Amino acid sequence: MSRKPSPMDPFLARALSALEEMEGKPVQAGGKVLPLEVLVPSPQPRKRFENLEALAESIREKGVLQPLLVRPLGDGKYAIVAGERRYRAARMAGLSEVPVRVVELSEKEARLLALVENLQREDLNPYEETVGVLALLSEDLGRSVEEVVALLHRMRDEARGKVPRNVTGNSEARRVEEVFKALGRMTWESFVRNRLPLLRLPEDLKEALEEGAIPYTAALELKKVKDESLRRDLLEEARAGLSLRDLKARVRAALKKEKASRPWPKEVAAKLARLDLEALPPERRALVERKLKELEELLG
Repeated sequence: MSRKPSPMDPFLARALSALEEMEGKPVQAGGKVLPLEVLVPSPQPRKRFENLEALAESIREKGVLQPLLVRPLGDGKYAIVAGERRYRAARMAGLSEVPVRVVELSEKEARLLALVENLQREDLNPYEETVGVLALLSEDLGRSVEEVVALLHRMRDEARGKVPRNVTGNSEARRVEEVFKALGRMTWESFVRNRLPLLRLPEDLKEALEEGAIPYTAALELKKVKDESLRRDLLEEARAGLSLRDLKARVRAALKKEKASRPWPKEVAAKLARLDLEALPPERRALVERKLKELEELLG
């Protein structure tokens, strides 16, 4: 199911209008078909394709009901712009060809259209969505993903008054705002606050998110645990369905355990090793001895 964009964004409006028209139009008799072997999937943020077996079974019974959107590459090959899930399910179903709708698009237009199409899918998980939004902004602004992330952080800091305003209101910042309004999922501020931190997740948490095994709120909570063994155990509990409330309690306990097992900082240990109580002034010596006794009692 797709979401309609704000009418303020011409490109996204046209792109989604074309996709909705395609998805709402069934395959017509005598329409164009192409062999699966000439179709080329395009890179995209979506790693998982849910319920492929069910779709493949439906295709075995009824065929592909909606055409794939493709663009010619030359040499008889066609890139899939929209409909890769149907393409994969058709292969599973044993089909040799599928109905298509051929459109003339530039490579950039095709990438933008494919990104927009994927970002409208309800089953896209938060990590995939984050990568997809950044890819869309990167294409749209002609900037690298790293530059887009830096721009978003700058916009946030300016909005909070932490740094002087020098990007707020410029064409790129306005475009960022328009894209988020058009996608209709969240504001750019919410994206910076809740989604950009997902890029810094350890690999095990990224994998769990990509698999759809845990919600992104659980991933952000687990990110606080640095001990890999502790985090791995907690991740397994989260995969098994542990509630966020209980997970937070487990994380707090794990952090206390990490802190308790943390070794002395080297500089503190070195100072203690060199400590000469006899050389200290009487008042300071008494204070240090008292603190050392408290520490000894604390450590048992």
